[in-house]
Order: sequence, then C-alpha cells, then structure tokens
Amino acid sequence: MIDDSKPDDRDPEQASYLHRPMEDSERIPFAPPRIDQKVIDEVVDTLRSGWITTGPKTKAFEKAISDYCGSQRTLCLSAWTTAAELFLRWWGIGSGDEVIIPSYTYCATANIVLHSGARPVMVDVGPDYLMDMESIEKAITERTKIIMPVDVGGRPCDYEKLFEVVMRSDVTDKFRASNERQALLGRILIMADAAHSFGASRDSKMVGTLADVTVFSFHAVKNLSTAEGGAITFRLPNAFHMESIYRELNTLSLHGQSKDALAKSQKGGWKYDVVVPGFKCNMTDIHASLGLVEIGRYPENLAKRRSIYERYSEAFQTDERLETPLSVEESLSPSWHLYLLKIKDADENQRDAVMARIDAAGVSVNVHFQPLPLLSAYKELGYRIDDHPRAYDLYSRTISLPIFFDMTDSQVDRVIQVVQEAVAIELG
Repeated sequence: MIDDSKPDDRDPEQASYLHRPMEDSERIPFAPPRIDQKVIDEVVDTLRSGWITTGPKTKAFEKAISDYCGSQRTLCLSAWTTAAELFLRWWGIGSGDEVIIPSYTYCATANIVLHSGARPVMVDVGPDYLMDMESIEKAITERTKIIMPVDVGGRPCDYEKLFEVVMRSDVTDKFRASNERQALLGRILIMADAAHSFGASRDSKMVGTLADVTVFSFHAVKNLSTAEGGAITFRLPNAFHMESIYRELNTLSLHGQSKDALAKSQKGGWKYDVVVPGFKCNMTDIHASLGLVEIGRYPENLAKRRSIYERYSEAFQTDERLETPLSVEESLSPSWHLYLLKIKDADENQRDAVMARIDAAGVSVNVHFQPLPLLSAYKELGYRIDDHPRAYDLYSRTISLPIFFDMTDSQVDRVIQVVQEAVAIELG
C-alpha cells in the first residue's frame, strides 16, 4: 500500500496524476507490440496460403535479417532461449566447461548454460550495465569455452576489445578445445546475447556481425516482435562452411530430421531420415509474417524510439535526484530498447516505493534486471550478490520507463510528470 502521509505542498494540479484514480483505459502500457492493419493483413495472407509452420515466409525473414545486419547467414527459431541453447549443444558445450556471462541479465542467459551441463561463470558489470572487461579477463580459465556478453537496453558491448582479449597469446594458450569445431576456431568463442539490440551498431558495424555468433529475441516486448521467436546470425572465420552449419542447425532444430516441411512438400519428397536425436524449436510462417512487416519498417521504429528516449533525457537531466543513461558516443548507435533511469542515492526500498507511486498513477514501470545471484535458483547454486556490488547498485536504484512506437507526445509528458512527482514525494 502507498503511504500518502508524506507532505506535498505543491499545486494540486501539478500532482494530479498521483492523487486521482486512473481508469484502465488511461493506463500507459510498458511495451505493447505494434499491431496494425498491415501486420494483420500479412498474417491473414499466411493463414490463407496454407503455410502455417516453417515455410517460405520464414526463409524470407531469415534472408531479410541477413541483409539488414550484413551477417553471413541467419537461422530463425522459436525463441532466443531455444536458439542459444541449440547453438551451445551444437558447439559441444557440456560438463566441465565454463561460459562467462554477466550477473546483470535475465535468467535465460544462465539457464541455457546449466541446461547444457556447463557452469555459468558470472562477472560484475560497469556503469553502462555491460560486462566489466577487467572482470572478464580475471574469470578466464582453461575451462572457458564461450564468453557471452549481454547488450543490456540495446547498447552493444565493445566486442572489438573483447576480441583483443580472447586473441591474446596468453589467453589462447589456456584454451582447450573439446572437439573439431572448437579446435578449428582455436580460441574462446564470443556469443552475443543481443536480445535487446537488434538494429544497433558500433563503429558502423551492425549487431549481428560484431560477435562470432549473435542471438536475437523477437519476443512480444522487443523492438521487432514476432510474438515469440529468435534468430542466430554468424560471423565466423572463413574456415567454417556457413551453408553446412545452417543445414546442421536447421536439422537439429527439427528433431534431427533430414528434411524440413518445405523440402518434404516437394514432389516425391516425403521420405526423410533422422540423422541425430535433435530438438523441436523451429519458427513458423505465422510468426515470420509479423517479422517481415516489422523489419521492412524498422528504421522508422528506431527513429521513434530514439525521439522518446531523447525527450526523457532532456526532461530528467536537470533533475539532481535522477541520473539519465550514459551519453551515447559518436561511434555507437543503440537500438533504444530500454530507457534505464537511475534514482540517485536511493536504496532498493525507496526505488520500490517510487515505482509503486508511478504504477498507481497509471504508468507501467519495470526493472531490468534482478541480478542472477538474487534469484533463489542461483543462490542455491552458491552465487553471492556480494560478489557483484556494481550489479546490485544498478539494480537497486534503476527503473525502466515505457517506450514503444505508438506512444504519443502527451503520454511521454505524463510519464515525465509522474516520475518527477513520485521521486519528489519519496526522496524529497
């Protein structure tokens, strides 16, 4: 329950959103998908085509992603989680291996490592919410097979610096390959958790080409949504045969079946083999339909998100109680996925009280993320939040504000007013 006993001697009109009940229809959502007639028509076209599982539109969406990002190849799958775990399995990650991840991320980043039988090695983050480079270097051992940075909020990590680390002779000397694929690479693989950063770039290079392997999410709340879905893109050295890798992973995603539905639909194509006991995580043409519409107008989406982001920063940067996100350097172009606002000098309880006031005023607000060592499943595995002080500090005083394509100027103004009022009441 919100404590309204704190004095508020401002003009009541200036605090009206905090002091009057809000109708459900007035509530500002956090990140609703963009569903308009163009999307509906594309999905209806798919339904009428007869192809509702993996078919021509999924293949078209894969090509559109490769063209947009400049990647070697793209495989679309049912989710970020299934895509990432599929790759870990294919890469041969298993018992005794270590995968370095940030502690400041969603649980999926660590869950897939555990599912593969390996150990997630968590490192702390910097003020930009991204993995701390010095902590990464200290965490590397002979068991390290993959480093998985997370592009929190849509800000790409510095992959160039990370490649410099994994290619240093003292690091490559530690590397111990477990199979032919790992031996062909000859070093730790860099796998980007780019669930937040589709469309972002660093030094004019698109996310999707910055790491050896990149995994995207197209979940309902993402900038580019297919309701549920994900994709893997590749930028592996030339020694790897990209078409063979695509075919192997595609087969693995369909229970190890040698032909997908599109291939089986060809005349006389009914007969197939199962070449490996695989998984079931393919994307469907219904999901790909949404993606094809959204990727075609994605620059417009990014421009709108950026305008909202910049309006927030302009409004909050002069408020001494708040810290706006770090400035965006010239070489960096984020995807503007999250607006992460820090409340200065607040503790976790004060942050929660501010959020409660914002929510009661009809504005949806969120937290990204609860560091993994705070979660029961990972506490029980021995991870300690005391080992990740920067992650905890950021978590304890950060809130995520609504940002979506159909957001109106008046909604942005209302979010700004509500946040400032809530912070003023709780922190003075």
